[in-house]
Amino acid sequence: MSNPFPIPLNALRAIEIVARRGALAPAAEELGVTVGAVSQHLRRAEDRLGMELFARTAQGLKPLPALAQVLPQLSAGFTQLQDGLASLTGAHEGVLNVTVGSVFASRWLIWRVHKFSALHPGLEVRLTVTGAMLDLGRPDIDCGIRYGDGKWPGVETSLIGGQDYQPVCSPLLLQRVGDLSDLSKVPVIADQTSMLDWPAWLAHAGLDPLTALSGPVYSDASLAFDAAISGQGVLLAADMMTADAVSDGRLVRPFEQPVTGKRGYFLATAKGRREPKKLRLFRDWLAEEVPASARGYVHQNVVNTARM
Repeated sequence: MSNPFPIPLNALRAIEIVARRGALAPAAEELGVTVGAVSQHLRRAEDRLGMELFARTAQGLKPLPALAQVLPQLSAGFTQLQDGLASLTGAHEGVLNVTVGSVFASRWLIWRVHKFSALHPGLEVRLTVTGAMLDLGRPDIDCGIRYGDGKWPGVETSLIGGQDYQPVCSPLLLQRVGDLSDLSKVPVIADQTSMLDWPAWLAHAGLDPLTALSGPVYSDASLAFDAAISGQGVLLAADMMTADAVSDGRLVRPFEQPVTGKRGYFLATAKGRREPKKLRLFRDWLAEEVPASARGYVHQNVVNTARM
C-alpha cells in the first residue's frame, strides 16, 4: 500500500508557511527550527515529489502554479488541525484574541468592550493593536477587525459598519467652515494611512473633486484624530469612529453630508477555520452593539438639539 503522506507533516507545514509568507524565517520561527532546517525540508520535499515547488526570486520564495493551486487546501487543513486539537484539550476557550487597528481600538472598541466582558464574565478579550495585517491563520489569533473592501486572500469576512464618512472638526474651527467653499481656506488634516476618498466626498458635496486642500500631515490615524479634536484642521473620517466625539461635543460635522463608500470595518477570520462559541458570541455582540452605538449618537444629538 502506497504511503498517502510521502512528505513528513513538519515538511508540509514548512511548505505551507513559506508559500504563505514568502520567506524561510517565519516558518523556522513557527516550527522552532533553524532556517537551514526549513530549507532542507523544502529541498527533500521537492526531491520526493519530483518537482519544484518554489521560484527563488529577489522578492523571496514564490509558490509555483502547482503549489499555489493547492495552497488554500493546505492552509485550511492545518487550521482545522489546530482547531481540532484546541477543541480536544479545551485550550484557549476562555480567551478571545483579537487583532485590530489603532483607530477602531481607541475610538470605538475600548469604550465598549467592557459590555461584552460583563455579558460573558468567563471570557477574556485580549487585543493586539497594530496597523499590520497579521496572519489570521496563527494559532494565537482568533479573529481580526480590518478596514477595507473585505476582499483579502485566505480570509472570510463579515461587514461590521463604518461605510459612511464625512468631514469633522473641533467646535473651535466651526466658525471658519460655515460654507463648503471654506474648505480651501482652512487647514485640512492629511492622514497618510487613510483609505477615505476626499475627491469622492467633494464631488458628492457638489465641489470640484480636484479642489486643493492643505494642512498638517500625520502618518498615524490616532494622531490625526487628536489633531482634529485639538483644532488643527478638518479631518475626513468614518462616522462610526467619530460618533462618540461628536456626541460629547469634542467634534462637529460642519456639513452633515455623509458619503457611503465601498470600504468599511470587517470582522475577519482565516478561511476554513472552525468558528468556536467565543467567536460566535463576539460576532453576535458586534451585530447588536454597532447599531446600538449609532442609535445612542442620534439620540444624544436629538436631546442636544431640543435643549438649544
